[in-house]
Amino acid sequence: MSELIDNRRERRETLKKIIRDIHTNKDPEELKQRFKQLLGDVGATEIAELEQELIKEGMPEAEIKSLCDVHVSVFKEGLDKRDKSDEKGGHPVHTFKKENRAVEQVIAKIQQLFIEFPKVPSEKSADFVVQWLKLHEQLMEIEKHYSRKENILFPYLEKHGVTGPPKVMWSIHDDIRAQLKHVRNQLQNKPVGNQELQSLIESVAKPVLKAIEEMIYKEENILFPMCMEILTEGEWAAVLEQGEEIGYTLVKPDKGWIFNSPAEPIAQSKYKLEGKTEVTPGTEMLTFETGVLTSEQISSIFNHLPVDITFVDKDNVVKYFSQGKERIFQRSKAIIGRQVENCHPPDSVHIVNKIVEDFRSGRRDSADFWIKMNGMYVYIQYFAVRDKAGNYQGTIEVTQDIEKIQQIQGEKRIYSEE
Repeated sequence: MSELIDNRRERRETLKKIIRDIHTNKDPEELKQRFKQLLGDVGATEIAELEQELIKEGMPEAEIKSLCDVHVSVFKEGLDKRDKSDEKGGHPVHTFKKENRAVEQVIAKIQQLFIEFPKVPSEKSADFVVQWLKLHEQLMEIEKHYSRKENILFPYLEKHGVTGPPKVMWSIHDDIRAQLKHVRNQLQNKPVGNQELQSLIESVAKPVLKAIEEMIYKEENILFPMCMEILTEGEWAAVLEQGEEIGYTLVKPDKGWIFNSPAEPIAQSKYKLEGKTEVTPGTEMLTFETGVLTSEQISSIFNHLPVDITFVDKDNVVKYFSQGKERIFQRSKAIIGRQVENCHPPDSVHIVNKIVEDFRSGRRDSADFWIKMNGMYVYIQYFAVRDKAGNYQGTIEVTQDIEKIQQIQGEKRIYSEE
């Protein structure tokens, strides 16, 4: 047995050395040969574990992100040889893959447009833009696919100690989002002339299509197989139910897969991550200095406020968020019990950490931001929560669309039937 353990340890160290050499620009072909000599059927979970170990050992996440396509290509042959899982219709992974097939169809249509573009006369370029923009809007539906990964799937991986690979993948999502938005903005501004369109195609559009296709490969050959090995049936049931809150990309889930594991708690019925806070509201009475309310009444009050509220406790753990009719930023019940730094894109984590640090130290009690986003003027406020003795208890985030508020003028003193 000790010999098997030693062999496995030696293999892992050799694989880590290959990944390190990838990140120092060693010849990919040489690395592929070294990998083949070592092992031709490395598993997705093992690759993810190795990446996480390297992050813990000090390799920057940004570096792993920038070169992950290279090391995926090194392991690609081994990944391609492995048996593919065959999930029942309705299982979350089946739905993710179904969305990928729909996205690939849209990409194929856009690529065909690009092939035909050189034959388009300049006077017909406006028609070409209309066709492209229509397909591009379909492609941007991929936001729901990525959001379900970030807000539901990743939290359950974190519960099992897998944090590095999701952060790297989230960062790539954000790159893709930025490129897709750039293309849409350019098309909506109605570019003039075929030369300008060709530049947009070559510099942004083709690279983002390639990035999406590469992300599909990483999902189906690394992320999803790893999730199938790690997540329990009850957790998959939770992923399924919570996915309805965000929605789906270009497809509807099939029916067929049913959670049926009497020996395991039904995770989605209480939205509870083991060892963390349960969020199902009860009916107990809570007494305040200024009144008495049931927890159900409190929940209803928060959910009817024209703002989104999220509370993070003194240990940086997400404990609560309100559920108004129209959320500005996506939330899912899977984030309850999640570390707040894992709930934000990698590029903005340092800002969140700085705010919490200033609140905890007492240097500040509030912070606010305002941004233009999707036709809204979003006002984001953070408030330090302190007990009567002034001890830091956590942070409240309050978000609202102030577009209409900005337009208010004069006074309104009469109730109307509007």
